[in-house]
Amino acid sequence: MLADTRPRTAAPDGPAEPTGLGAAEAAARLAAEGPNSVARPQRRHLATRVLRQLADPLVALLLAAAVVTGVLGDWPDTAVIALVVLVNTAIGVVQEVRADRAIAALDQLAAPTARVVRDGADLIVPASAVVRGDLVRVEAGDVVPADLRLERANRLHLDESALTGESVPVSRDVGEEVAAGTVVTVGRGSGTVVRTGPASALGRISALVSATRPGATPMQRRLAGLGRLLGLVAVGLSALVFGIGVLGGRPVVDMAITAVSLVVAAVPESLPAVVTLALALGARRMATARAIPRQLHAVETLGSVTVIASDKTGTLTEGRMAVQRAVTADGSGYEVTGSGYEPRGTVRREGGAVGVPDELRRLARAGLLCNDAALAPPSDERPGWAAVGDPLEAALVAFAARCGLDPVLTRAAWPRVAEHPFDQANRRMTTVHRSCDGRWLVVCKGAPENVLAASLLDADDAEIAALTARAHDLAGAGLRVLAVAAALVDTIPDPAAPTGLRPVGLVAVGDPLRAGAAEIARRFDAAGVRLLLVTGDHPATAAAIGGQLGLWRDGDPVVRGDDGDVTYAHPAARVYARTQPEQKLDIIAGLQAQGHVVAMTGDGVNDAPALRRADIGVAMGGGTEVARQAADLVLVDDDLSTVAAAIGEGRRSYDNVRRFLRYALSGGVAEIVVMLLGPLCGLAVPLLPAQILWVNLLTHGVPGVALGAEPAEPGTLRRAPRSPQESVLGAGLGRDVLLTGALIAAVVLGAGVLAARWDRPWQSVVFVVLGLAQLGVALAVRARRPARRGSVLAAGPAGNPALLAAVAASALLQVAGVLVEPLRVLLGTDPLGAADLLACAAVAVLPGLVLRLLRPRGASDGPHDPATDGPGHPDRDQRPAGRVRRP
Repeated sequence: MLADTRPRTAAPDGPAEPTGLGAAEAAARLAAEGPNSVARPQRRHLATRVLRQLADPLVALLLAAAVVTGVLGDWPDTAVIALVVLVNTAIGVVQEVRADRAIAALDQLAAPTARVVRDGADLIVPASAVVRGDLVRVEAGDVVPADLRLERANRLHLDESALTGESVPVSRDVGEEVAAGTVVTVGRGSGTVVRTGPASALGRISALVSATRPGATPMQRRLAGLGRLLGLVAVGLSALVFGIGVLGGRPVVDMAITAVSLVVAAVPESLPAVVTLALALGARRMATARAIPRQLHAVETLGSVTVIASDKTGTLTEGRMAVQRAVTADGSGYEVTGSGYEPRGTVRREGGAVGVPDELRRLARAGLLCNDAALAPPSDERPGWAAVGDPLEAALVAFAARCGLDPVLTRAAWPRVAEHPFDQANRRMTTVHRSCDGRWLVVCKGAPENVLAASLLDADDAEIAALTARAHDLAGAGLRVLAVAAALVDTIPDPAAPTGLRPVGLVAVGDPLRAGAAEIARRFDAAGVRLLLVTGDHPATAAAIGGQLGLWRDGDPVVRGDDGDVTYAHPAARVYARTQPEQKLDIIAGLQAQGHVVAMTGDGVNDAPALRRADIGVAMGGGTEVARQAADLVLVDDDLSTVAAAIGEGRRSYDNVRRFLRYALSGGVAEIVVMLLGPLCGLAVPLLPAQILWVNLLTHGVPGVALGAEPAEPGTLRRAPRSPQESVLGAGLGRDVLLTGALIAAVVLGAGVLAARWDRPWQSVVFVVLGLAQLGVALAVRARRPARRGSVLAAGPAGNPALLAAVAASALLQVAGVLVEPLRVLLGTDPLGAADLLACAAVAVLPGLVLRLLRPRGASDGPHDPATDGPGHPDRDQRPAGRVRRP
């Protein structure tokens, strides 16, 4: 827990603020009344999970096939179908359980905190530890942790849309109640907790919220449609073959078995489980990289991102603010050094000696008083000094300490009696403090253009112009500049409309770029992803940071949010300054209208609407709870480079899904062709239903799952993003499925015909060759590895040992189907000798070998864009901004 040691003083005409509960009383109430948390969603029973799996259209087809074979008395086939359904249902249920556990872990990670007063000191505690009777402080960006009755309120506005659906924030005053789950948008306040947990307003609607689960992802919907199409095609073909056979005089039972065989052949029965598992594996790998998807759709959408609109502070920069430069009212400049928020450092006059004159000390004192932050000393859990409150204001506290002031004693000597908090409308904050001589000190700090205004100051135009020019110079150096003005007056003024203030000076706060931030920008560019800097900072500051990142050069546009004629989706702009929250929405909407898939990163309450509006909202784990709730992806380490890794994982996951589809669907095509053309080639019933099911079980099961774990191919982050509107079988995948299926079917039918001509057990030969050929294709479509010098295949076997083990185990079980007596009885096969098996293996490797040799060097299951196939391409900056280029 972090402690705020600022003294709590009474208002001039009011009592001292309550000291809150004692630690012992709070612990006793927590034990008696339980944690302040809403009820978790009711755990689904195993039977419910199983029924959800059995409701899949593909599984329903298999169940129908089992009913048909059972009615016909074909018990071995019925047993094999039941085994397939059992295995796939088990995979699906296990995946659901793992997903629920991941969500629970994420909830624990993103648990909100609350600022409470106990024993007279401010503490940061988990929201679940808040108890009835606690005194809770809230300010802009906070989520109210429990139902409160307000004791203090200063221009307090709350967003209650989560409870009431009202989109406009409402104001609350002393004596009114504010509900748990609402969000403070402006101002600050404090209140006593009156209800917690299930008794709170949020708890009363938690049952409705917990009953709502995310819908299917876009890819899952496309795959479900594909499954229904395959089912209809299979039923239609089987009905056609059944009718033709019966009309031709074939026995009804034999034709029924053949029809069932066709249905089974067309159904990639493990597709739903494998696809879901592939997405879950991608989500798990992202979580390992400290990027936690809150929904599975984030995995697939990340791979299609074309634009990343990024906030600056805490995202591209370290998020540890420090006053680096200061200018007093007489124009003197100073350099300030120090480490992080540590209240020690040096102050040196520009070009002069170390020292803190009175003018600079007055500037530091004003910045300290017009301030709500504090510093927390190192602890066992935290090795360095930390900010309690806004980081920029904490930098002013550290600056005051570096100028020789004691923050606690100074605030005690100048108690605050009134204030006007910072808001987006006037971009300044004003406080009023009682002086020891009975007068009142008014302090105002904020954006230079808002504080250095003639209507606010008692200063001549030359003095204002000089400070304004210095502020522009400091902002041009990439520093965030605050102007400070103050005055001693005889009567308490209205802090909302101060006048007659004197300029005190400027403070320039720096937030250094994260290590490697410029390299991350280059990585995004190489991946075909356009990085935008969207910030509320001064345009000169934004341009300077953009220049350090390589996003902006002299002559490039800087789009200003305070320009009424701004074009939010300017095709050449990569730096946006002075943007308001609603303008960020316009920027994102404009980019989406151009066909971009937009990711938005941020950590503050002002970023939340844009995070929700973007295709992918990326929140910093150390940011506000509002941002985390609005986002699809949470970066635990607050490092933008993690987004690049997450994009790679998204592309990898999608590539692996397509890789499995090529493998599984080509096997289904081959089985359908064999069953349809086999009788024309003299093979009356090429395969029995049990044999087809056995092949599908061995080829689509463990090897299919292993394909979902294939590593990313070289160049994954050096190719154009895939359009989310593209069909799952697009970019030539449908053609590849038909080609691969035709190759498998050709060698299977050829082997069967030759075996029949040579009087060998041709049905068993067809069975073995079909299974081994599909397993060979699994090795042929695996992800490409870096080429070895002189290698024809340009890929080594390493990279996914699980796939090799799965293929080897499935091949052994496939051969066991004609060697082991119990399996021969179950599958209806005949024994094959060693020579026959060697011949089958030699024929079965042909499809995979042909595919591997025909695969172009450098090809991948995803499309490449020559313009983005490597960094430093001379035409990269000339790419059209409004569309994703396709090969």
